[in-house]
Amino acid sequence: MIWDKEYSKEELKKIADTYMNETFPRYDFIATRGDGMYLYDENGEAYLDFLGGIAVNATGHCSEAVVSAIREQAGELIHASNYCYTIPQILLAKLICETIGMDKVQFQNSGAEANEVMLKLARKYGVDNFGPSRYKVVTAYNSFHGRTLATLAATGQPDSPIQKGFGALMPGFSYAEFNNLKSFEDACDEDTIAIMVEPIQGEGGVYPATKEFLQGLRKLCDEKKMLLLFDEVQTGWGRTGSIMAYQKYGVKPDVVSMAKAIGGGMPIAAMATSKELMATLSAGAHGTTFGGNPVCCAAAYAQIKEMIEKKLPENADEVGEYFRSELKKLPHVTDVRGAGMITGVEFDSDISVKVKHDAFDRHMLMTAVRPNVIRMVPPLIASREDCDKAVAILKDILS
Repeated sequence: MIWDKEYSKEELKKIADTYMNETFPRYDFIATRGDGMYLYDENGEAYLDFLGGIAVNATGHCSEAVVSAIREQAGELIHASNYCYTIPQILLAKLICETIGMDKVQFQNSGAEANEVMLKLARKYGVDNFGPSRYKVVTAYNSFHGRTLATLAATGQPDSPIQKGFGALMPGFSYAEFNNLKSFEDACDEDTIAIMVEPIQGEGGVYPATKEFLQGLRKLCDEKKMLLLFDEVQTGWGRTGSIMAYQKYGVKPDVVSMAKAIGGGMPIAAMATSKELMATLSAGAHGTTFGGNPVCCAAAYAQIKEMIEKKLPENADEVGEYFRSELKKLPHVTDVRGAGMITGVEFDSDISVKVKHDAFDRHMLMTAVRPNVIRMVPPLIASREDCDKAVAILKDILS
């Protein structure tokens, strides 16, 4: 045993309450083990996981390939620093670029950091090539891009607790209406260098972009010599039924961020772009101590290979469509949105938090993203049978 003694659940909760600041309100259980579609609590009870580590565990909990890669790499090299070449980092960079059609990657530790460096690249590109005032970025209302000060300012929720109480936010950001091309056109001025959107607004309530909207943004950016940035922290790596959501839309961004599903549960993220644009971030313009850590890169490499070999994006596409068709039959459901294995269910009243907790009582995990919307982002290995179990639990609650 790693720890100095065995602790009871109540002892552990007391220690947590004493020493930890909470990120989110927690479920009343201690996750001790994961296997495929299930998390297990301190008593060995199984929970059907349609939260998926918040869209992270793409190949399921403790995938054999990912676990083996972590163990093997941890026995050889855990950390070296980015002053050194490491094999996992180099080969992962190659695999990512060849898979998604980009030239270069910059590794980070989290989605917020990947978005942060994407914004830094865009602003520096604007200043370097067009002058000191061209650094503005337009994002969408109801978006979510992270909780650093820059990504907080990029998040289009000006009246929400996410942005309130931190003083003046970083200048240079303005917001436009999602899926409204005219609104984005009007929000841009001569100092705008980039437009940044999520192909599907996850935290905003699971609202997919239309193909016409993203195609229109691509055309607008080309005409105005602006960069098109896609935040694919949540939608990337199989989640929407294609490796990256932009591949399904047929719209290629200039820069894309990624995290969550890339690492098999390990903390890793990246920003990818063309060789020409990446040259904007010359040595010293950005840095990271842990980004591209060898163990995280080995896990990500194994996860991506397994995802491709087992055709998990295709499974997500097929099973996700079936799942949403069954969810539409439930009482109190007014809309079901999503793609692949990201699904939002909208209710006729503000019951999403109650539904979330009632589902937990029935040993199923999900999250509420709006007072009347739940979001489900299970592993991409989810089967029709898994979805039937989830629908049955929701039907029992809603009935």
